[in-house]
Amino acid sequence: MFLEHVNMSVKDIERSIEFYQGALGFEPRWRGRNSDGGPAVHIGNAVNYIALIQADGENGQAPREWERAGLNHFGWVVKDLDAAKQRLADLGVKPHFEADYEPGRRLYFFDPDGIEVELVEYPQ
Repeated sequence: MFLEHVNMSVKDIERSIEFYQGALGFEPRWRGRNSDGGPAVHIGNAVNYIALIQADGENGQAPREWERAGLNHFGWVVKDLDAAKQRLADLGVKPHFEADYEPGRRLYFFDPDGIEVELVEYPQ
């Protein structure tokens, strides 16, 4: 079993596409409309992806409330965390937390809508 996709509503779908292309090297797999007729895109690789939907409501940042039930962050395994960190730096994104832990290394950052993303590198 594996996770195929995460579905997220974003304020500006084109900005999010550009961000995830730069940050994770993802490419659009599908573009179309969601069931309500709004813009939608699947961006990822051949195995998994992020389903992005253009939000039509509140324009604030995604809530980050660890005290409430909900999504706190999602994580992606990368082969080279230092290279991934450089990609983020090239986008002007600074991780807000980094740590080495058994059995690997990780860092956390926020996307343009305030959604927290974790990158993890495990020993080869």
